[in-house]
Amino acid sequence: MSVKTTVNYKADKEYEGVNATGAKVAIDMYDPEDKKAMSPTELLLSSVAACAMVDISLMLRKRKKTLVDFKAETEGVRRDEHPRAFTDIHINFIITSPDAKEEEVAKIVDLSVEKYCSVAATLKGGPNVTHSFEVERP
Repeated sequence: MSVKTTVNYKADKEYEGVNATGAKVAIDMYDPEDKKAMSPTELLLSSVAACAMVDISLMLRKRKKTLVDFKAETEGVRRDEHPRAFTDIHINFIITSPDAKEEEVAKIVDLSVEKYCSVAATLKGGPNVTHSFEVERP
């Protein structure tokens, strides 16, 4: 199965990602005081958390657990030298539920992050990244 997106240039530090259905996400590399959107690395952290959250919430619902609120806080540590890849990523899932037991949530979170989340699996597997280019003349 292939997944495709397009990223469009808006300005020197501003881009827009678009998926196949036309959904858009703003991306920028502005300094913190001028920031309007997430950076690519922030999107990566958000993506791994959101991917796992989908599985976690579905597994909790399947077990008939009440999910009042759910969020994830992510923190990534990057190398100082280029390429400034993440060396560590930590996700803290905060689940508000009156009836989900801690042992049950621990098992579900482990299953999601270690087995089902395709973004986490991609980060562990180190995908083969290729590239190509085209130059178009106006």
